[in-house]
Amino acid sequence: MAQENIVSGNVLRHEENDELLRRAKTGDKKAEDLLLEINLPLVASLSKKFLGRGYDYDDIYQVGALGLIKAIKNFNSEYNVKFSTYAVPMILGEIKRFLRDDGIVKISRNVKGISRKIMFKRDELTKELNREPTVHELAEYTKLSVDDIILAIDSCSSTQYLYDTVHQDDGSPILLIDKIEEKVSDDSLILNKLVLKEMINKLDEKSRQIIMLRYFKDKTQIQVASLLGISQVQVSRIEKKVLTKLKGILKEY
Repeated sequence: MAQENIVSGNVLRHEENDELLRRAKTGDKKAEDLLLEINLPLVASLSKKFLGRGYDYDDIYQVGALGLIKAIKNFNSEYNVKFSTYAVPMILGEIKRFLRDDGIVKISRNVKGISRKIMFKRDELTKELNREPTVHELAEYTKLSVDDIILAIDSCSSTQYLYDTVHQDDGSPILLIDKIEEKVSDDSLILNKLVLKEMINKLDEKSRQIIMLRYFKDKTQIQVASLLGISQVQVSRIEKKVLTKLKGILKEY
């Protein structure tokens, strides 16, 4: 198949993408190069998330491209997910390892700046209301999104950075990121993580916030209820409903 027939405005249909991957698996270097070229914009987009950390964009981009190459080599059509869905964590993982090895991955300056602003505004609103404001009240007061508020509050609640040493294990440093993001080699577990991530993104806003706060930020139901301005009973009911749904979907994989 001619290259012009495969590429149309650098957007591939799912079937054509599968065809390139199949050819690349057989050692077709041209197919691999074309697949790499078409997906480099994804690397560019993800690389921009790591700007402002003391590295040139080009350096991060090159490392991300290595992650893309690994994704192309390791992808298996039996995963039953789109290639881009599989490639994203591979690219991000490669970049994070690169930054971790240099020991300078920290909360971005932008988030820290927003955090300081929100903490100041929260104090103002607390005095005005004579109580702690809910996340939604704080979002309305600061004109920021609820997700930005949650991220800022979480980043200010701990002085630890993702790659700070938590403790030593037999002389080897254990990093915070190691406790949060265990390295998984089993393909089925990786697939479950990918499917779970996609499903969480499809939840309605309140359900997504509850799951993120409960299972990614380790908040209690009472803390979540206070942050979102709802009752603990509502949090419990929504959480149970979402978990039942997610468990059912994961069983299919």
